[in-house]
Amino acid sequence: MAQGTSLSPYLADTRRLADVIAAIQVMGTYKFYWQDFAGWAERISGDAGQAAYWRGIFEDHPEFFRLDGERQGAALVWRRQYPRRFHVDEERRLTVAECLALGEAGMERVSREPLSADDIRSLIDTAVGLHSRALDQQKERRWWLPLATAVAALLGAVLGAWLKGG
Repeated sequence: MAQGTSLSPYLADTRRLADVIAAIQVMGTYKFYWQDFAGWAERISGDAGQAAYWRGIFEDHPEFFRLDGERQGAALVWRRQYPRRFHVDEERRLTVAECLALGEAGMERVSREPLSADDIRSLIDTAVGLHSRALDQQKERRWWLPLATAVAALLGAVLGAWLKGG
């Protein structure tokens, strides 16, 4: 979404809510918490060529996603808050001592713990709520349209009667 516009990113595309939900599900459960954009595109939509599209989704929704410092990939914010102690092959949380014993090379197979089903449900509920609020705000901004239409119709009728009678 372009900077400075008042349109909610949830209203930028009819697929937006579904895409945000898909990204939350995949990024919340995949064994590694971080991927580059092509990696997430492949995991979420089955097409690594959609990397730029998914980058846009992540950038538009900082309430859920964060880009890394080099802006080459993204992670789910909630998942970034967990310590990096989840061994992806053993599918278990390691102790601090076990992490230290692995050394730098062994830490390549260690990530942040996946989210629980309840955590993911909470994030999805939040996305649905934000989407609903965006729709409500859009409707509130258009309160004047029926009034303007009625006034225009009235003016048209008056002008038509005046021209016909004149």
